[in-house]
Amino acid sequence: MKNMKQYDEPANLLKALSHPVRLCIVRGLMRKKKCNVSFMQECLDMPQSTVSQHLQKLRSAGIVATERNGLEVNYILANERIAHIVTILLGEEDCEHE
Repeated sequence: MKNMKQYDEPANLLKALSHPVRLCIVRGLMRKKKCNVSFMQECLDMPQSTVSQHLQKLRSAGIVATERNGLEVNYILANERIAHIVTILLGEEDCEHE
């Protein structure tokens, strides 16, 4: 049997992306390049705690990272491969919430 370890990272990335809200967050970051939780909360029309939970899953998987500017924390895509994957999955159209 081949080494299955090589499939761990791609499988974890796909698991983290396998939710409509997380896909939309990634699509929004592809468009805006960086964004804070408050803006995402307004765009998605969801409670901040819900958006934060989704962002934490994306962070844990290495899909998004944070940039701190004083008190403001912005999220950015941490992995350029994700933009390619999401474009393949969803095409070029923008996220409807944006």
